[in-house]
Amino acid sequence: MDAFKKCIAEFIGTFTLVLIGCGTAMLVGCDAASGSGYILTAFAFGLVIVGMAYCVGNVSGCHINPAVSLAVLISGRMKVTDFVFYVVSQVLGAISGAACLKIIFSLGQVKDMTGGLGSNGLAGVSGNAVAGLLVEILLTFVFVLVILGVTDSAYNHGSFGGVVIGFSLVLVHILGIGLTGTSVNPARSIGPALFAGGDALASLWVFIVGPFVGAALAALIYKLIGKKAK
Repeated sequence: MDAFKKCIAEFIGTFTLVLIGCGTAMLVGCDAASGSGYILTAFAFGLVIVGMAYCVGNVSGCHINPAVSLAVLISGRMKVTDFVFYVVSQVLGAISGAACLKIIFSLGQVKDMTGGLGSNGLAGVSGNAVAGLLVEILLTFVFVLVILGVTDSAYNHGSFGGVVIGFSLVLVHILGIGLTGTSVNPARSIGPALFAGGDALASLWVFIVGPFVGAALAALIYKLIGKKAK
């Protein structure tokens, strides 16, 4: 029963992340020349994390990101079976969130300013997959490293962990939106790409491989610096 509750929590969290984060991007656009839309999108994603951290975080830890779950697995903080269930729940949540956006924007005849349900892409790096992959690895590395440090039970960071993690996501979005749209989350990329198709689907592998590699590196590095700090 506890495992089922955790899966539901991860589904809800990832659903909300895509619904509000990608939905905001669709409404305001992510053109770097339009600073307001750029910043609003970054904060939309970050604030969802803050809200969910103090909601579903009580149940599942609020990973709502397969890359985060992988880092937690490598760190020895969860079992392989739990990892699999988390990832399935997260992907299903992301797909459901994207499906709702598709329905809302279609029925309401609202213009999607991103042109692809807020999906990630390589336009900001001139279509170069290697550059996009590097961006996603580095941004995910920074984001996940923060998460591992804030949630380390060996240290007392008080009750502000959710705020720190949320604003860390805002931080990486501020740089990454203009480059790849900022994924750092395979599930967040899979949901919109399945409905957007085309280039979004063709480059999806970058936004799956990059975050997983970045998260794995963060977990391995934190094992080294964490042990030295204790």
